[in-house]
Amino acid sequence: MTDLSTFIAGLPKVELHVHHVGSALPRIVAELAARHQGHSPVPADPDLLAEYFAFRDFAHFIEIYLSVVDLIRDPEDVRLLTFEVARELARQQVRYAELTITPYSHVRRGIPAPAFCEAIEDARKGAEAEFGIALRWCFDIPGEAGLPAAEETLRIALGQRPDGLVSFGLGGPEIGVPRSQFKPFFDQARAAGLRSVPHAGESTGPQTIWDALRELGAERIGHGISAVRDPELLSYLAERRIPLEISPTSNVRTRSVPAIEAHPLPELVAAGVLVTINSDDPPMFGTTLENEYAVAARLLSYGPAEVAGLARDAVTASFLDEPGKRRIIAEIDDHLASFGR
Repeated sequence: MTDLSTFIAGLPKVELHVHHVGSALPRIVAELAARHQGHSPVPADPDLLAEYFAFRDFAHFIEIYLSVVDLIRDPEDVRLLTFEVARELARQQVRYAELTITPYSHVRRGIPAPAFCEAIEDARKGAEAEFGIALRWCFDIPGEAGLPAAEETLRIALGQRPDGLVSFGLGGPEIGVPRSQFKPFFDQARAAGLRSVPHAGESTGPQTIWDALRELGAERIGHGISAVRDPELLSYLAERRIPLEISPTSNVRTRSVPAIEAHPLPELVAAGVLVTINSDDPPMFGTTLENEYAVAARLLSYGPAEVAGLARDAVTASFLDEPGKRRIIAEIDDHLASFGR
């Protein structure tokens, strides 16, 4: 390990943009595929999953992602997946994570909403007790499923209201899925105290980000990389300190960015935009949060002090309470101070 790799490995972290099913480790995906063999195209051999997860474009990624969603058949599958995601995050020194969950996808496949929410809450409490990681939920609308999915997601969020739920999101494809149609649902979610964190501006242009801000009241933007094409938008984001949840490897793997060297992260930082580093769907993209920090450090020519600054920014952008934020920032500062002693 290089010195920077060692520093990143031990750095206390916060993860703000990571998907529930998209975080399933190959051994868990393979275990679920073996359970449901004959009913799924997903390989039951972990060694074959890397090839299966070779995405042609964003639409193909959604297709493959949904085939993994199909493997989650009952509450025990949900609990296993959630607990193992927490284990892997804790291994990477993640102290707090806001996990993006799409309850609609599971409820429509036959898992009752109360049982689904009970399973994730059980895993959350177990993970906090065993690993010391705090998990919170963002319930997101799968945009490709339209307004019925939005209505059902809102109903589950407000009707079940699991203790870990902090925010309301919008994922899936952006092309052909205007943000503005979801305004009534975000209005109700925000009125009920949930924070607004839609995806926008990954595979579409800056207008999608403007729509997320103006129509959905976005407090953070998932991805938002096309903001670099609009100087007015860059200024707006920078002045208001609206964070972008950046996942460099994901953007390359979904073909939203042609190569990692072409990623706009340096331009966003140069414009004064608050960015956080995240892993999105890490096993599907062949990455980890540790790796994303290393990629960001390389793109930005950062050393340990600046990387620690990225970790602090993620804490600041989170929906964790203030005492919790202070505690993790103190851990980051202690790690930086002790590094190299």
